[in-house]
Amino acid sequence: MRDCWFEDREHDQQMNTGSSPAQSTVQGLPPPIVPSHVHVRELTVRSVLLGILLSALLAGANAYLGLFAGMTVSASIPAAVVSMAILRWFRQANILENNLVQTAASSGEALAAGVIFTVPALLILGSWDHFDYWRTVTVSLIGGVLGVLFTIPLRRALVQDPSLRFPEGVATAEVLKAGMGPDSGTRNLSALVGGALFGGAMKMGESGFRFWTESLEGAAHLGRTVVYGGVNLSPALMAVGFIIQFRTAAVMFAGGVLGWLILLPLEGWYAPVASDQDAISLARSIWSDRIRYVGIGAMLVGGLWTLLQVREALVSSLLRLFRPRTHPSGHIGNSFASSVRTDRDTPGVVLLVIFGGCVFATLLVYQTVVMQEGTVWLMTILMVVAAFLFSSVAGYMAGLVGSSSNPVSGVTIATIMLTAGLLLMAMGAGNPAGPAAALLIAAVVCCAAAMGGDNLQDLKTGQIVGATPWKQQIMQLVGVGAGAVMLPPILSLLHAKYGIGLPTPGHPHPLSAPQATLMANLSKGIFMGDLPWDLVGLGGVLAGGIIAVERRLSRSGRDVRIPILAVALGIYLPLKLSAAVMLGGLVQHLAARRGSTVQSAHGNGLLMAAGLITGEALMGIFLAIPIALTPIWPSLGTDPFRVFEASPLGPWPGVLLMAVLVGWIYRSSREYA
Repeated sequence: MRDCWFEDREHDQQMNTGSSPAQSTVQGLPPPIVPSHVHVRELTVRSVLLGILLSALLAGANAYLGLFAGMTVSASIPAAVVSMAILRWFRQANILENNLVQTAASSGEALAAGVIFTVPALLILGSWDHFDYWRTVTVSLIGGVLGVLFTIPLRRALVQDPSLRFPEGVATAEVLKAGMGPDSGTRNLSALVGGALFGGAMKMGESGFRFWTESLEGAAHLGRTVVYGGVNLSPALMAVGFIIQFRTAAVMFAGGVLGWLILLPLEGWYAPVASDQDAISLARSIWSDRIRYVGIGAMLVGGLWTLLQVREALVSSLLRLFRPRTHPSGHIGNSFASSVRTDRDTPGVVLLVIFGGCVFATLLVYQTVVMQEGTVWLMTILMVVAAFLFSSVAGYMAGLVGSSSNPVSGVTIATIMLTAGLLLMAMGAGNPAGPAAALLIAAVVCCAAAMGGDNLQDLKTGQIVGATPWKQQIMQLVGVGAGAVMLPPILSLLHAKYGIGLPTPGHPHPLSAPQATLMANLSKGIFMGDLPWDLVGLGGVLAGGIIAVERRLSRSGRDVRIPILAVALGIYLPLKLSAAVMLGGLVQHLAARRGSTVQSAHGNGLLMAAGLITGEALMGIFLAIPIALTPIWPSLGTDPFRVFEASPLGPWPGVLLMAVLVGWIYRSSREYA
């Protein structure tokens, strides 16, 4: 077996020498790996099928992670590694096919982020009693497709701007280039698969067989109040901390300390509490009833501040859209009609037809919630304008700081506040359809913003390796379609097994879905006026103080960055989650300090962390299948995997396995070559 990157030896020699009669380089940028005049097998049946499969799998994994931990991670690099390992078994597989596979896969996981931040809020509100398949598919598909469409015209303005580095897109391109080695794909895949097996086994032992509990936690009464501490024994959460690195994990943990170790005891001291509750239940009650609203206030201010910081980026993106485009050949014109392979986008007529279909589908969906025709048109117009603006912002921010750092939560918060305020005037206060209407607008906008950043990040990877843009754009739409079709049943499975949002008698420990709960509370509070604005205001004041401190330190010349949304998320999440994330960040920090290079801390360690997340998430979804099938197949029982009703061993097997995992991922980070 051998890798055949190009169709003939002459093309291979031309690529190595860099000679090209029609080189599509842009001044200030290096030439692509595959020159523009070289035509290779790119959009193939196997790349489409593998892209669909990975898109569906990674969309499900990211949906679980987002509902569990309140954050998602980019799947471009793991998808590229899996693609290279699989396609190298086929003749004439090449780097451009691998690039298309990771393009589709990353589109699916980006769409999952937009969906789980908003759509479960309709369930939490009570507007839906289940995840309606076709409405969920339609909303997510519209948002994802619009995110792709609105950023295609920005490709030349942003992707070919040398000042925008697109760090994650460049990193993915480096992984694809490294995969050209004879054994690199196998080595990288072993780290990914090893992590997935370990993460899946731990999830089966804890949530399937119930051998041990999910967390190590404790609390104690302290006078009239209570103190609490704990850490979740989840490989996925530790892996998230490893991926986002120590600084962001520490800031998030600091928010948890502020919320749970400072604000919660103070609130318990001054507020009346139920004295008959045990200490842990009392701590959870105070957090659920009071402290999480402080986190909502901090996220509101943090989201608006994030958007304020990127206001120049927004204006710049919009101005670039209307500037004339100069082709590498020197003439000015539309890149849709470019004769250069590496500069050819999807035709504008096709984009307009797809856009018209999205608008028509949006009108039909909104009509099912609001029966007033004028309000439906208002909702659609608000959606289109907000989706265009914020997908443009997300695309620019992907170039500036990477798609994982995009302010998607802030975008969605701002959308809900704006649309809910306008709909409040149109529909009137107390209208029961108002919160759901605002959330449906925000759901489309959130999906579009998540896709906007991912779209341009993938196009940057394609620009480096020499891909054909319109083929990548097709694969982005393929990934969106695969993710949109797969997400509703996955959300239904997770809801049946774990519950989503607030605890219920049937699901006392649900997936917290922090962003969706936030969006539900915000939209309902604006229409119904039942938000505890004193606590929300306290969170806003705290966020404003943190922002002021950061700016003062920055002006003094210190290299200090305090991501306010990370602090707010730490206040809003259970402390045991942010503590597990902090553990992963600490492992990454120690690996980087003890002789590891930056590359090594993000090499095998990064792939192993991605495997841990994927393995735990897929096992979590697998464990939910029998519960969902019980009404159809009663002989399965409600949970056929459960060995014990209550975990007999407490948290200690999980603690021991987490210790083993810490040593393993630390060693893997340092051994990468």
